[in-house]
Amino acid sequence: MRCPFCGHPDTQVKDSRPAEDGNAIRRRRQCPSCAARFTTFERVQLRELTVMKKSGRRVPFDREKLSRSIQLAAQKRNVEPDRIEQMISGIVRRLESSGETDITSDRVGELVMEALKNLDSVAYVRYASVYKDFHKVEDFREFIKDEHLGQPRSGEDDEEK
Repeated sequence: MRCPFCGHPDTQVKDSRPAEDGNAIRRRRQCPSCAARFTTFERVQLRELTVMKKSGRRVPFDREKLSRSIQLAAQKRNVEPDRIEQMISGIVRRLESSGETDITSDRVGELVMEALKNLDSVAYVRYASVYKDFHKVEDFREFIKDEHLGQPRSGEDDEEK
């Protein structure tokens, strides 16, 4: 693997260990030329996925783009990074095992929404605001009302009522 710092064509693996509940391998590498250390991840890829955008454009599925959008929605939330990685791996696994190689951007968005709803309600609303293209405060209010996010869950009712 090429060094991301100096471009040397060959790096040495110093340590390998399972990551993401055994769904990936984390490798610590060192460049013999500049001595820089960096981490790589190796994951199983069941099939090449293509995302069909609403504009009709087709682009290769990009796990890093998916990760960035979820990280942005969960920014400054008390969510463990490992839980986010597990969520991303689960979404990718569902997409790859669907049997389809062409997936719509809507399908990706719906899977993210479903996963974020179970992970963190604020991150869910943040992601929804971009995915559903909110334009005004009322859009947020309606979404929160429709999703019953402002109400206590069963068993969380105020005991003093």
